[in-house]
Parts: sequence; structure tokens; C-alpha cells
Amino acid sequence: MTTGEGTGRETPPKVTEGKILDEDIERLRRRIGIPTPALSENYNPVADRTSISHFAFGNGEDNPLFHDPDYAHGTRWRGQIAPPTFLVSAGVNETRKPTDPEVKQLFKGVFRGVGKYYSGVRWEWFKPVYAGDDIFEESWLSEVSERPSSFGGGGRSVAETNRTFYVDRSGLPFATRDESYVNIERGASRKGGKFAGRERARYTPEDIERIDADYEKEVIRGAEPRWWEDVEIGESIGHVVKGPTTVLDVISNQMARGWGGYGPGPLRYAWKLRRRMPAFYIEDEYGVPDVVQRLHWDQQRAEAIGLPAPYDYGQMRTAWLAHVVTNWMGDDAWLWRLENQLRSFNFLGDTHWCSGEVADKRIEDGHHVVELSLRAANQHDEVTAPGKAIVILPSRQDGPAVLPAASSELRRRGAVIAAAAASHRRGLVVEQGE
Repeated sequence: MTTGEGTGRETPPKVTEGKILDEDIERLRRRIGIPTPALSENYNPVADRTSISHFAFGNGEDNPLFHDPDYAHGTRWRGQIAPPTFLVSAGVNETRKPTDPEVKQLFKGVFRGVGKYYSGVRWEWFKPVYAGDDIFEESWLSEVSERPSSFGGGGRSVAETNRTFYVDRSGLPFATRDESYVNIERGASRKGGKFAGRERARYTPEDIERIDADYEKEVIRGAEPRWWEDVEIGESIGHVVKGPTTVLDVISNQMARGWGGYGPGPLRYAWKLRRRMPAFYIEDEYGVPDVVQRLHWDQQRAEAIGLPAPYDYGQMRTAWLAHVVTNWMGDDAWLWRLENQLRSFNFLGDTHWCSGEVADKRIEDGHHVVELSLRAANQHDEVTAPGKAIVILPSRQDGPAVLPAASSELRRRGAVIAAAAASHRRGLVVEQGE
């Protein structure tokens, strides 16, 4: 073991520079539509009162509908429900690992040493998640495309979209999530990426006072219904302010969602994963192997791949945009659809104002809906996450908001998931009995 003095060795952290190969792209394309086994267990296999509240807390949402069962019991939902994006942390994936050698080969790692970045998402929700709900999920790759990247400094990049489908124990749909990522060659990003020369934000006491004043102005609609007839096209939906972003904010969001994906963890859990996935760990400047995800909190790691500072998770800003919508719409409405793109990073030190306006109102499939245009913009007024949402509102004339129905295709797939899970469990019982 060697010990450095002062700040340690002056060399930057080692970065693995991978290339995007044609054979990897082809292998990825062949995976389209095949259910993907979980790499690790989700943080919240079952929704409960505490996990729902902790998720809202981790995203800075203080709406009592998500925290206080007594308050929530008095709403039309008759109980505490989860924030819309809670499902990103939840669910049990019972997809079995493939046994066919050709299919197994498809799921071996692709794009080793290549950066992978969240680029956007489309959500659609069909019913609320209550404390005590069992949640099951199935995921599969749905799209793959090669495209140029301004971030990559001329390097090669490949976009992919994965669909995750959430159902209850009977197979009835909760939601779908179509989440997109872009894979970018890291070496190219360091040579000439779009963030070369950018510095972290700095604030005066007066700047912080202005941000604090905007926190004070946030409004939760809550128990007062927002009637469809009263909404005007072009009206503002208000704002939520988020920031200046700190490491604590990133870690709080991480603990709201869990580690997800590859499932890194502390100490012996890290050792186990490092044995299974050594490429997921890169030595820091002191020679300690640490997760590549540390670019969300490690300044030197971020600089090593051409960024001025660590940055947030894409799911954070999606949750923030959902937050401004649920604040505006009130307890009696339903967030039906939400989508957003990530066009730039939210670096540590950045502050974001999430806001929007009513773009349209109409009757859609019998629902009284409003379409919202959304934006998350930083202190430079740079829109880093544009989006839109569809909200079902109660009507003075026609009554409460009615939950949307999932398509017959989704309901059938949900039934297949439930039936397959039952068959799988019966098999386990037989094996254990033998």
C-alpha cells in the first residue's frame, strides 16, 4: 500500500477509452423486443408508506399527498399515493436469464469504456401506486439508432430507448416508461466537447436571497380543485426552484431511487460487484477502485471526461418537472403523460427553475385534458430539459377526473407477465419440494 501526501498524486483518474464498434451496434439491435433480466433488485420492490415518503423527500417534494396518510385519506384517492416517477425506484423483475447460447451472447456487455448518458423519457400513467401495492416490471430494448453528437467532439454515438412496463399483481398496468440514453466515445468528448472551458457557477449573497425568495413563492394547489373550465390557454403553471445543486442533492435523489441498474453498494457489496463487473470500477488518483458513477459527485472524475463539474441524474430533472405539474394541478387531477429531453447537464452549483404554461385544452378520449409546455432552465436561462405533459382535470359540468385506460395490447401483456410469474413460482415450489 502506498500513501500520498497533501492532495495525493497529481495524475488524473484513469479513464477507460472505449470505441463504438459495428458488431456491438448489431448485437444491440438484435436485442430489440427481448425482455431484459434485472441486473440488480430495485430499491423498492413493494411500495410502502415510508418508501413513498422517502422518494418524495429525496426530490424535494413536500406535497402532503405523498407524505401524510391522514391528509391523503381525505382526498379523492382515499389514501397516500406515490409521486408519479416513484416507479423508477420500484418493482420486481421476474424475467429469467436466457439459457439459449445465442441469446446469452446478446446480453454480454457492449460499448465497453464508452460513456452512457440519459437523454430523455416518456411516461404514461394509468393508476396510482398506493402504500402496500406489489409492483412488477418487465423491460426491453425498443429502439437503437446511430447519430452524431455535439457533446462527443466528433466522436461516434449510439442512441437507445428501453421500455419498462409496470403492473400490479393481477397484471393491470400502472405505467409505461420509455427511457432513452446516448452512448458516446469518451476520448472524443475530452478532445473537443461542447463544455470545454465552462466553469462552475458562483453566487453572491444577493443571488442566494433571490433564489430563496423563489422557494418562498412556490404554491401547492392541494385540496382546491383546478377545474378544466377555468383553465386558460397561455396561463402560467408557476414554478419550482431547484438548487444551487449540491452533492447532498444528488445523493438524496440517489437514496430516493436506490442505486438501480448495476446495483453498486458499499464495502462488501462493492467488492462483490467488482468481482462480477470489474470494468464498472476505475481507480481514483489514490489507486482505489471506485464506481464510474462517481462522475456525479467526483470533481476529478468529471474533469477526466471533459466536463467542468459533476452533474445530476437525468431522473432528477424528470422528477422536478413532474413536481411543478403536481403542484399546479391539485389533488383531484391526474398526470397522464409526461415527456422531456435532456439537452444539457445540470452541473453541481447550477440552479434550475422548472416552469411551464398551458399550451392547449381539449376533450381527448372522453377526458377533460390540458396540455402543458414545460421547461427546466438554469441560471443562464439555458433550457436544459424541455418537456410537455398531459393532465386530466375534473370538470364542473361532467365531474371528477377519470383515470385513463391502458391499450388492449398493454393489458394483454400485463396478463402475460402475471401468468408467467405465477408459472415461475409454481416451478420454484416444485423444485423446493423435490
